[in-house]
Amino acid sequence: MMPNPLLDIRIGTMVRANLDDPAAYIREILPLGFESIQPFFWQTLGGKDLPRLAGQIREAIGDADVTVSSIGVFGNPLESGEVDRGVLKAWETVIDNAHLFGTSTVSGFTGRIRGKPLPDSLPRFREVWGPLAKRAADKGVRIAFENCAMDGNWAAGDWNIAHNPDAWELMFNELPDDNLGLEWEPCHQLVYLIDPMPQIRKWAPRIFHVHGKDATVRWDVIREHGVFGRLPFVQMRTPGFGDSDWTRVISELRLAGYKGGIDIEGWHDPVYRGDLEITGQVRALEYLQQCRGGVSYLPNPM
Repeated sequence: MMPNPLLDIRIGTMVRANLDDPAAYIREILPLGFESIQPFFWQTLGGKDLPRLAGQIREAIGDADVTVSSIGVFGNPLESGEVDRGVLKAWETVIDNAHLFGTSTVSGFTGRIRGKPLPDSLPRFREVWGPLAKRAADKGVRIAFENCAMDGNWAAGDWNIAHNPDAWELMFNELPDDNLGLEWEPCHQLVYLIDPMPQIRKWAPRIFHVHGKDATVRWDVIREHGVFGRLPFVQMRTPGFGDSDWTRVISELRLAGYKGGIDIEGWHDPVYRGDLEITGQVRALEYLQQCRGGVSYLPNPM
């Protein structure tokens, strides 16, 4: 069978690896048409045996044309609390076992020195991520930093420094390793009123994974109440319900040579959540597939 070039960019979804039975959830959602999955852990591994989990996920996928695009670890490995030390250990374990899931990308937050200005985290960033980058490179693994601020900013925060293009410059000056990059999405840039489109052209060599999440900027609220006031000036949205033109996003990614997953990050949309969560995700899947160019490919008979 000829390879399908449309699937150079697959549309998938995130899966909570901390669930009691992630494989059962995967079996439940795969008939909906997702083309990739990103299992992810919140902070620690929660006692999961990764080789066993990898086998369960492979069995759940079976013969379906579905890939594991990345594995996520979302916590703060730069601090020294008990949970933070567990996050660092989780990163090491996931890097060592990524190949069992059939992926070469591990993604998550950089971490941050809590309550301090962003540049104050750079020495600790270098101390932690230098060895992790080498550990990953030795195993053929790339590390993709999520661009979510987690309610932090330049002055202070709790989780992540990789949320701002100025921070990216600082980070990659500290550690220019080729296997360190970004897990990018337009949502987190729109939260800062940054135009996400030029970022793709500039930062494409560092974009290793993409999250399918969008945002709606409420300009009427901004004009009356400003930003970061009483009323929220931006809403995180499932793709298809936000401001971004994903046809342009995917086109720019293709022009830049991106090959990988766009995995829908749910659980944030103020409308399509709870009982409507899967409804929103399936709509996002169909929308992103349409923006990409559909789900089938007929080669030119000539």
